[in-house]
Amino acid sequence: MLPSLRPSERAVAEAILAEPSQAAAMGIGDLASRCDTSTTSVVRFYKKVGYAGYSEFRLDLAREAARENVANDVPSEAYTDIDKSDSLHDIVTKIAFNETMSISDTAELLDLSRLSEAVHLISTARKTDIFGIGAGALVGQDLQQKLHRIGKTAFSWSEAHAAWTSAALLDSSCVVVGISHSGTTIDTVEFLRIAKEAGATTIGITNHEDSPLGREADVLLCTAARESPFRPGALGSRIAQMMLVDCLFVGIAQQSYAESITALRKTHAVIQPSRLPQNARKARD
Repeated sequence: MLPSLRPSERAVAEAILAEPSQAAAMGIGDLASRCDTSTTSVVRFYKKVGYAGYSEFRLDLAREAARENVANDVPSEAYTDIDKSDSLHDIVTKIAFNETMSISDTAELLDLSRLSEAVHLISTARKTDIFGIGAGALVGQDLQQKLHRIGKTAFSWSEAHAAWTSAALLDSSCVVVGISHSGTTIDTVEFLRIAKEAGATTIGITNHEDSPLGREADVLLCTAARESPFRPGALGSRIAQMMLVDCLFVGIAQQSYAESITALRKTHAVIQPSRLPQNARKARD
């Protein structure tokens, strides 16, 4: 929810995310002082994230922080961003923790009814167009390759104008997938808008439900990746998106199980070393 918060509310949110256990032990006045803001801003913050009272919010925060610490045996410093004084061991610990929790939190958050709808839409689509920029493009390529291997017609675009011109030629038998961690990538939002105007059904993959991409998508699939100022576009966001893509792909493959298994076996068989010419096998070895 960070992108939708006011600056004073965001300061509270960032302080809590940095040290959740410590924040859970603070009174509302102490937390406001820590963030150099007012108690009113703290009140606005916890109400915006869905709590009627501060004590209820603190209780849930303490419970969740304790659950993560016990489940992952992670020291409290793993919550903090990478610092210039960190050792390589500290860096590995922090990155591994954030990426593990990105997958876990996404699995817990994922709306299965929306996932089921997305599976059905892509399974029955004549064509699926996928678009993302930067890290989103890498995830889009992964989804396209998976769909292609089970015989689904899918295209992955990483250049805005090419994606838009393709989207303009779609119709009601087609589906598009737009991928943006922030949900604010203008080119990706425009891709969904053009596709929807052409009659296609739109699916969005983002970390922020209340975002321009979230509002434009007919079906929205949300991740719960953890990023920090030092690691924007970090593997945590990509790995959460790719986990979601794997769930989506397996659901689609399951819809036509026999055909998908046959296709996967055929595509796997043709790239085995035994199928390559002898000189190519030597080069490969």
